[in-house]
Amino acid sequence: MLRNGSIGRRRLLQGTGAALAAGALPLHGVRAQKPLVIGFIYVGPRDDYGYNQAHAEAAAVIKKMAGVKVVEEEKVPETVAVEKSMESMINLDGATLLFPTSFGYFDPHMLRMAQKYPKLQFRHCGGLWTKDKHPANTGSYFGYIDECQYLNGVVAGHVSKTGKLGFIAAKPIPQVLRNINAFTLGARSANPRITTQVIFTGDWALPVKEAEATNSMVAQGVDVVTCHVDSPKVVVETAERAGIYACGYHANQAKLAPKGYLTGAEWNWEKVYTDFVAAMKAGSVPGNFVRGGLKEGFVKTSAFGPAVTEKARAQHEAIKTQMLGGNYVIFKGPLKDNKGNTVIAAGTEYIQTEPTLEAMSYLIDGVLGATS
Repeated sequence: MLRNGSIGRRRLLQGTGAALAAGALPLHGVRAQKPLVIGFIYVGPRDDYGYNQAHAEAAAVIKKMAGVKVVEEEKVPETVAVEKSMESMINLDGATLLFPTSFGYFDPHMLRMAQKYPKLQFRHCGGLWTKDKHPANTGSYFGYIDECQYLNGVVAGHVSKTGKLGFIAAKPIPQVLRNINAFTLGARSANPRITTQVIFTGDWALPVKEAEATNSMVAQGVDVVTCHVDSPKVVVETAERAGIYACGYHANQAKLAPKGYLTGAEWNWEKVYTDFVAAMKAGSVPGNFVRGGLKEGFVKTSAFGPAVTEKARAQHEAIKTQMLGGNYVIFKGPLKDNKGNTVIAAGTEYIQTEPTLEAMSYLIDGVLGATS
């Protein structure tokens, strides 16, 4: 159920949480078996055509599992508010497994709650969990969606007529930079002279700035855009109105741009969450550091739009097949950043599990923009 009354419930928690923390009430003298209660927390609306929707779609699948109860709360800021939401789910709903999904929830908020409730399990999307540094009842999970952004780039590189691509991004954190760089490398595999213009909006959901950034790129001759913001809806719809192409992100936005949608990079959180729930129901706990890409079923690609050429489809599918087999390396040397520094030496290949990639701090050659 969606927790529409969350503010009132938080206030109730302050006064009566301890009294309501008891287990299921007995029925005719027999105590009913408690379900596994799981809490999902989203920073934005769960129907945003993007990041939050991708998680909510997976949560909807979890709801159908036997012996499981799901509680959700949307539009929770990356502040102490998320701690109050977690505490409410724990003390009012009996949650024992919590998924605070947004980047800013991890440190200090989730870590603080995990220390307060050491018998419960907390798993965060994207955080870099470190053994001996973070509590044992915490962990992180993420997908190598840069594989799909690379494939987005392959298609964009084939379709672009101007050789100018655009990428609207929220913040220059490692996961975002990895996507920008992978997208550009994919595009350059199709057209080595192509460039990617990047604009950072400063936050995960700033629709006005996202529209302005997209229109600014159109004015500069960009004819294919993609993004890494919570909801790609504004970027995709703005691109469609301007008559240029778009590659999606997080979820499928094809119906927002029936003419210009090329393909997209989508999450498949259903796989991750069902594995975690199965572990809990078996009396175990989810892994502390869980990662996977196309091969593991953590991510997927959108269907091709009508503007994708046969040549683009062929290269996309050939590379995707290699990725599904675990045989394609995106980041390898020699590779320079856009300041001329060598970031990956010749002869060096970083497979997806390489920790260095999760600390990426640069934009590669071919990307027009700066991280600060």
